[in-house]
Amino acid sequence: MPTYDFTCEGCTHPFEELVFGSEEVACPRCHSTRVRREISGFAVATKGKIPSGVIDAARLSAGGGGGACGTCGDPAGPGSCD
Repeated sequence: MPTYDFTCEGCTHPFEELVFGSEEVACPRCHSTRVRREISGFAVATKGKIPSGVIDAARLSAGGGGGACGTCGDPAGPGSCD
């Protein structure tokens, strides 16, 4: 069951939606069905420590190279970086 990113063309609200088959998607804010599917990012769920190469790739793709907690690009989230 894929999750997609959408933007409402009525109220410009960005949102994510879990889509089953050819199900019609409506904006959760204004309930308009005039929505545009956006290019979604890629997410990976893991157990344990994330290899440093993955973290480095995330930093490069995010355009960052470290910084305050939560800005390093660590996929595990704020406070998870080494």
